[in-house]
Amino acid sequence: MLPLLLTNRVSAQTTQSITNPTSVLSIFLSLLLVVGVIFALAYVMRRFNVTAMGSHQMKVAASMVVGAKEKVIVIQVGEEQHLIGVTSHNISHLSKLDIPLEIPSKGKTSPGNTGDAFKQNLIEAMAGKLNPNLDKKTAKEASKNA
Repeated sequence: MLPLLLTNRVSAQTTQSITNPTSVLSIFLSLLLVVGVIFALAYVMRRFNVTAMGSHQMKVAASMVVGAKEKVIVIQVGEEQHLIGVTSHNISHLSKLDIPLEIPSKGKTSPGNTGDAFKQNLIEAMAGKLNPNLDKKTAKEASKNA
């Protein structure tokens, strides 16, 4: 008889917990948090232009912010590079560059391109952690092949 009373009491508590005002408030706040995270990620993606852009025919070679809503951008179309000005209301062609800017490729590590250097250091560190007997020279060779 005692186990029957305990099971009835447990089932009553679980039913009651769904209709409990604090439980409903918790569910609502969790849903609100998820929707807020979705909107925040959408804002960040729009703000930093994270969308998958383009083709291989046209690339942004360089850009510089010159005001609150103004940018100067060097775009490369084929082999030519053009300097354009972008505002919130207008896009203007400023000039064609006679001497094109050098665009570093993905594989090169330049002073301004610290992402590739960080990637190499991370690969070396992880290779050392996974296999402590592996020296740095072997880790570099392994990272080049990967």
